[in-house]
Amino acid sequence: MRRDVIDKFLTRDALIGGMKQKGIITYGISSNRQNPFAGAFHDAIFNTWRRFSAQVLYIAPPFIGAYMIMDWATHRYSLENTALWLAICADTL
Repeated sequence: MRRDVIDKFLTRDALIGGMKQKGIITYGISSNRQNPFAGAFHDAIFNTWRRFSAQVLYIAPPFIGAYMIMDWATHRYSLENTALWLAICADTL
């Protein structure tokens, strides 16, 4: 065969040792083009759960602690503004 014909049909794979391709045309479509949202809802649910469960132990304790401190402070404030508390404090002074 002539050299220009051989070079015309050599692909990149043939240049690095693969088989020579000659006159073969293939067409393909990626799976994302066929059905772009296949399993998106299912994957979103499980990915959200995986990310939530991975981070909850880092996020929840500070919020729980802050809630407990605010609850304690609210009850303490309401207790200190009662007549009974003022009477107890007046007796101790």
